[in-house]
Amino acid sequence: MPHVIIKLWPGKSEMQKAELAGRITKDVMEVLHYGEESVSVGIEEISAAEWAEKVYGPDIVNAPGRLYNEPGYRM
Repeated sequence: MPHVIIKLWPGKSEMQKAELAGRITKDVMEVLHYGEESVSVGIEEISAAEWAEKVYGPDIVNAPGRLYNEPGYRM
């Protein structure tokens, strides 16, 4: 039962977010062999001012065992 959470800056349209969620759902189904009913995708908008505190620190810097793709930026 994979649940994927995408954190991004505000400003993307509902159409873009829906398309992204649909593509991620399809990829999860293909790679992990789950049915669509088993996959959920959430999108959380985090402001640029809060990014370091709410995302970069806890989800990137302090999660080395869970991070499978490192960003090309530093804060």
